[in-house]
Amino acid sequence: MIPDAVTQIPPEGTQQALGYPSLFLLVVIGALVPVVPTGALVSSAAVVAVHQTAPFSLLLVFGVAAFAAFLGDVALYWLGRRGMRSKNGSRWLAAIRDRAPEERLAQAQAKLKDHGVMVLVLSRLVPAGRIPVMLACLMAKMPLRQFARGDIPACLAWAVTYQLIGILGGSLFKEPWEGVAVAVVLTVLISVAPSVWRKVRGAPAH
Repeated sequence: MIPDAVTQIPPEGTQQALGYPSLFLLVVIGALVPVVPTGALVSSAAVVAVHQTAPFSLLLVFGVAAFAAFLGDVALYWLGRRGMRSKNGSRWLAAIRDRAPEERLAQAQAKLKDHGVMVLVLSRLVPAGRIPVMLACLMAKMPLRQFARGDIPACLAWAVTYQLIGILGGSLFKEPWEGVAVAVVLTVLISVAPSVWRKVRGAPAH
């Protein structure tokens, strides 16, 4: 049995007053420091929105998530460009480089060359794909304005994808906490699946 403290959900007004600013802030931070599970946050917020009676709740989750992701991406890219122009680099640029393995960076550079800024859309949807593509854009000296134009549809597609996961989880269960649990599990599975697949594919045959 789940304790009452866990199953009790605050009033909708309280959820909205706290939830949307928190979602915005956490997604921005997650874009700048890619350790926050922003996909799970968006899916969980969508689950809660499914169970609300207030109009436009899902639309607000989508708008807040997409806008926050865009701001975070643009801010990180701007910081990376500053590091590229600096003789000594910067800790932000170093962090981007550390999270972009050579193999993934080479793939990102090839895709950027073939598809241009539209590769940003795919990079936002593929787990751990955003940073290598961003570094490829930095190394190609892509202007910030051009990066921002490509990042808009990327953030919109990302927000839609993880919101749909939340809507699915929220629609299947009566209690919001159950839908949140399912949404979190699904987003974690999605995030780890590519790395697990690469390890399995690269494992020597017995």
